[in-house]
Amino acid sequence: MSRVRSISARGKVRRKKKVMDIDITSLLDILVILLVFLLKNYNASGIVLNVPKGIELPSSQSQSLNTSGIIIQVSPSTIWVDNKIILEAENDSLAEDKTGRRIIPLYNELVKKKEVIKQIEKSSPNAKKFSGVVNLVVDKTIKYSYIKKLMYTTAEAGFGKYKFVVMSEE
Repeated sequence: MSRVRSISARGKVRRKKKVMDIDITSLLDILVILLVFLLKNYNASGIVLNVPKGIELPSSQSQSLNTSGIIIQVSPSTIWVDNKIILEAENDSLAEDKTGRRIIPLYNELVKKKEVIKQIEKSSPNAKKFSGVVNLVVDKTIKYSYIKKLMYTTAEAGFGKYKFVVMSEE
C-alpha cells in the first residue's frame, strides 16, 4: 500500500529546524568599552563643582582630587560662597576692613558657615567634624595680592586649610 500524499505536501521536504547560535563577541566588546569609559569618568570623591561663567580656572598636571569643604569661587567681579553671591564688584571698595587685609562680607559669611557646622556637630554624633578646609576656585587672572586677602580672611574666620581647584590637563 502506497501512501497517498497531498499535492501541497509533495514539493516540500521536511527540514530539521536548526538552533541558531548568536555570536556575542561584538556585544562584549561594546560592554567592555562602556565599562572602561564609565570607570575613567567616575568621580570617587563625590564632589560636584559648578564653576560660574566668569571664572577661568588655571590648569594643572596634578591628579589629586579636592576634599569636601566650603567652596569659595572668585571671579574678577564676584565672590561666591557655596554658590551664594557674597560680593559684587561695585561694592569692592567698601568690603575691606580698616587694615585692608580682610574682606568683610566673606569673613561674615564664613563665620556663619562655621557656626552652622559647629551646631550640627554638637547636635548629631555622626556628623562630620569641622575640618577647616576651604576649596578656592579662583580665576587665573586674579592677582596674588587679592588671593592673599582671600586666604587671610578665610584663616581669620577659622578655615586655615586651603585647597585650590584647578582644571586638569589631559
